[in-house]
Amino acid sequence: MRILVTGGAGFIGSHIAQAYCDAGHEVAILDNLSSGHRENIPAAATLLHHDVRSNEAAEAVRDYAPEVINHHAAQMNVRVSVDDPSFDADVNILGLLNILEPARKAGLRRVLFASSGGTVYGEPETLPAPETAPTHPVCPYGISKLTSEHYLYYYRRIFGLDYVALRYANVYGPRQDPHGEAGVIAIFCQNLLADKDVSIFGDGLQTRDYVFVQDVVRANLAALDSEFTGAVNIATGRETNVVELYERVKEHVGGKGTAQHVAAKDGEVRRNVLDVSKAQEVLGWAPRTELADGLVSTVDFFRTRS
Repeated sequence: MRILVTGGAGFIGSHIAQAYCDAGHEVAILDNLSSGHRENIPAAATLLHHDVRSNEAAEAVRDYAPEVINHHAAQMNVRVSVDDPSFDADVNILGLLNILEPARKAGLRRVLFASSGGTVYGEPETLPAPETAPTHPVCPYGISKLTSEHYLYYYRRIFGLDYVALRYANVYGPRQDPHGEAGVIAIFCQNLLADKDVSIFGDGLQTRDYVFVQDVVRANLAALDSEFTGAVNIATGRETNVVELYERVKEHVGGKGTAQHVAAKDGEVRRNVLDVSKAQEVLGWAPRTELADGLVSTVDFFRTRS
């Protein structure tokens, strides 16, 4: 199968691209390398070095004519989206449309879209939040992800284009960028290994659902072969607060750094944990990696880089 992975030099996308290559698919990666890294790109994949919003990207997608697009190119920092919502929409909404149109005309059959279960539900009324929960995002990033899902529904309705919107919880693991992608576990690992303090926003009792990147890879493999179309949560169904997370990372890392509480940030929800029963039903997928095991793998990765 001919697959285009956008953002395939980044944290999640590179793991997925490698898995697709290992499965024998033809893979091209569209990435401007603004936050991704060349060393993440699988040897068997072709790099299309363009910004997802550019005319050059649209032309490259048309020429490559993918059967499947796995779309991970994004502005994915909640705080950046709050500070600059126009930039967030430009990358996340217009960037998607910029590649969808030429790909559709060139024979695209399916889109696997990295959505955000951590933001599209806003402050969930029911926990764990199922896919049927109301979607009232409280940050521009969540709005752009939900809007992209609506566009994919439109393309399905009008053009018959199949899609799966994978609503990720908070993904963590090796290769996560502690700068560009703002993953709290990556930030904790890097700072504590360097004997630096870490910042905890607010009281630190806000909770998230942390899902290991290799479990996310398995979901993208399952979605590639599934006949399901629509949105599905990819998570663990378990919530962990930030203070507890810091203590668990600190236990593995040690070091002289400590946690410093700073002012809470706008646009962040208080609690988030996702119901994953639908993923089992429609994709045959369930999380396998316990947080304790995933943290060991993640800390080991950052330790080799320190």
